[in-house]
Amino acid sequence: MRMHEDQLEVDTQIVTALVNDQFPDWSVLPVIPVDSEGTVNAIFRIGDDLVGRFPLQPGDVAETRGWLLSEVEAARELSDNTQFPVPRPVAIGGPGEGYPLPWAVQTWLPGVTASQQDLSGSSDFARDLATFVGEVAAIDVGGRVFTGEGRGGDLESHDEWIEICLSNIQPPLDTSRLGELWSYFRELPRESLDGMTHGDLVPGNVLVNDGHLVGVLDVGGLGPADPALDLVGAWHMLEPASRQLFREELGCEALDWERGKAWAFQQAMGVVWYYGTSNPSMSRMGFNTLNLLLAEKTPR
Repeated sequence: MRMHEDQLEVDTQIVTALVNDQFPDWSVLPVIPVDSEGTVNAIFRIGDDLVGRFPLQPGDVAETRGWLLSEVEAARELSDNTQFPVPRPVAIGGPGEGYPLPWAVQTWLPGVTASQQDLSGSSDFARDLATFVGEVAAIDVGGRVFTGEGRGGDLESHDEWIEICLSNIQPPLDTSRLGELWSYFRELPRESLDGMTHGDLVPGNVLVNDGHLVGVLDVGGLGPADPALDLVGAWHMLEPASRQLFREELGCEALDWERGKAWAFQQAMGVVWYYGTSNPSMSRMGFNTLNLLLAEKTPR
């Protein structure tokens, strides 16, 4: 099912033709679509060790290539600074065979996503997740600052988006209570300087095996932002006890912890309705996160 009105057509036939034309050494490898929870790229395995990522929405060719190149740099930076595997960049393909944009080839990482294997009550997983967040936060921003796009800057800048979400969300979620909660979140002050963040720690981007974190996907969003942004995983993936352990491992101060809630709220508000039928796993994550946040006691 299509997730976006302007979604590009990408299927096994198109991907096979692109691979055969641009990377003939891989022409003997089978191309198999991956049932991914991702919302930005269509994913296809190429043999056992490679994966192709194809942007799902139209865009400028040069800008798309620039984004893919930034993913390459992000993957290299993360690989040098965290103990957890991330996909290694292999190649960038170009438009062709009916597909209009550049696309990326990366290494395939073993494991299943945290939405496929529930580790919400696992202390080991909570510690692993905290370790990853801490390792990313320790990366030197090197003079970089938040770009002003997406999550990670000023909470108030998302007021219009939250209004759109409130107008689309249906029962059993209580939009009156959700609006009140946002009124609290949007006024939280920001004291921390920009720090490095992964930027999208949702269950579909976290690989697990044997009760541990074994890999992290979708690393292109690595960059400077509100350090509280990567705390969203505490509400997207952890139960109360493991969430508290995650907080203790990171030594989170009260204000950063509240801002982490706010970013989890902002993300959940969109996915709960936008992907309601087209990506049930993402929508379910949003629903669960909002219910957790509504149940949390927030200081006034």
